[in-house]
Amino acid sequence: MHRSLTISPAPIDEPQLVAARTAATDQGAAVYFSGVVRGSEAAQPIDALEYECFRPMAEHQFHRLFDELERRWPIASVRLVHRIGIVRAGEASLWVEIIAPHRGEAFAACQWLIDEMKQVVPIWKKPLPELPVASP
Repeated sequence: MHRSLTISPAPIDEPQLVAARTAATDQGAAVYFSGVVRGSEAAQPIDALEYECFRPMAEHQFHRLFDELERRWPIASVRLVHRIGIVRAGEASLWVEIIAPHRGEAFAACQWLIDEMKQVVPIWKKPLPELPVASP
């Protein structure tokens, strides 16, 4: 199984990631998920979320999840990008690609990965109610 993990403060370039899809003629499904920061957290308006992580443990946990993903489903490829730092409302903080033989496997694997990631990967978010407005 092909694996790719990126943890970065850089904005997620979704069109570029989709264009660089892991191609395989024997795989019939490519599932993409984009997690976008909402403009509210706990029913309060926010401008952004600030993500922090303990990178060595986060990478270790992601690779453990990738191992389990490979055991559970016939996945050809998984690519995951997670932002750290300040991510404004409306911007993507998470992007996942799963390539598999069939859509059922790809959708199930993607949902499982995201659900498990939220439980075990040490990435924390802090709501930022107001960000300073940049001067012209």
